[in-house]
Amino acid sequence: MIFRATPLLMAGIFFGPPSLGSPPLRDGERLSYRVSWAVVPGAGEINIAARQESAADRPTLVVSARTSTRRLARLLLPFDAEGTSVFDLRTGRLLSLSESSVLRNKTSDHQVTFDYATRQASYTGGKTPGQTRLLPIPVGDPTDLIMGLLQTRTWDLPAGSKRDALVLFGTEFYELTIHHARIEDVRTPLGTHRAVVLEPRMEKTPPKGMFKRGSTVRVWIAQDERRLPVKFEVEFAIGTGTATLVAYEGPATAAPPR
Repeated sequence: MIFRATPLLMAGIFFGPPSLGSPPLRDGERLSYRVSWAVVPGAGEINIAARQESAADRPTLVVSARTSTRRLARLLLPFDAEGTSVFDLRTGRLLSLSESSVLRNKTSDHQVTFDYATRQASYTGGKTPGQTRLLPIPVGDPTDLIMGLLQTRTWDLPAGSKRDALVLFGTEFYELTIHHARIEDVRTPLGTHRAVVLEPRMEKTPPKGMFKRGSTVRVWIAQDERRLPVKFEVEFAIGTGTATLVAYEGPATAAPPR
């Protein structure tokens, strides 16, 4: 989905755990994030919502995200984007995703569908509008960046442990390892949270892309029954982009996703 360098910073990256799991959100959940970039507070916002639907006789979870710049950042870099991810509720796997964006007057959109029987992803749009590319899916169940970071709330990584992840950046798959880095307190408008810090690293293969350039990605997962992702961070040489949870609406049922 959408988390651009901030907010344009991370489009086109897809995370996925090595085995089937739960979708990252539950029906009715809504999360709103305030995005800051370097010394520019309130540079943008990300709003995420989930709803349950039925498609082709199978229950699905449709997760939508909207990203936009705000205030001074919007004057300098007007940007709006919308994305949708559709999960199979029986398996937790991502079935399809789509994203469209407008940067100044330039529009872009792409769609990806995942066929796990053939292990092929069909990527349409992007730099080649109207054309479809078939991408072999390595071992793993991919999802987009924000959904992947959100999905770590369903994990249970003890201190010092790690878990592999599959990443698609553009049309290249990356093999990442998500580390339990530490536990610390995080202050947000919703209160102070004791949170575990999870950090994806590129260790199994030579670093490339943003990892080769020294970028670091982190997510903070609150250690309570809701296990909310209260903060995201991407660190670049030119500055750090941070998304902080500012509003949350719970699901129809109270149990957290596990």
